[in-house]
Amino acid sequence: MANMQQALKQIQKMQADMKRVQDELAAKTVTATSGGGVVSVEISGALEVKKVLIEAEVLEDKEMLEDLLVAAVNEAVKQAQELSANEMAKVTGNLKIPGLPGGLF
Repeated sequence: MANMQQALKQIQKMQADMKRVQDELAAKTVTATSGGGVVSVEISGALEVKKVLIEAEVLEDKEMLEDLLVAAVNEAVKQAQELSANEMAKVTGNLKIPGLPGGLF
């Protein structure tokens, strides 16, 4: 019985730690660029785009701009997912939890 109570306390602590990490990730950002830096995308650990910067020189080529935006957003999402996975691994001890593939998101 005592083992069950201890396991429950550990689970509750892990849940609280995971919630704390989620909150911290929402405040952290990563930035990715494409086209040698002419397009920059900042995204939070919660996968929210926070900022997009576009240099004037690419505004005239719509197709190139679209491609650069896609590349920068995809790279930023990848970086944010890696950040999330690394931070969650600290809490879960690399425990694979269903519904949290590779981390929080």
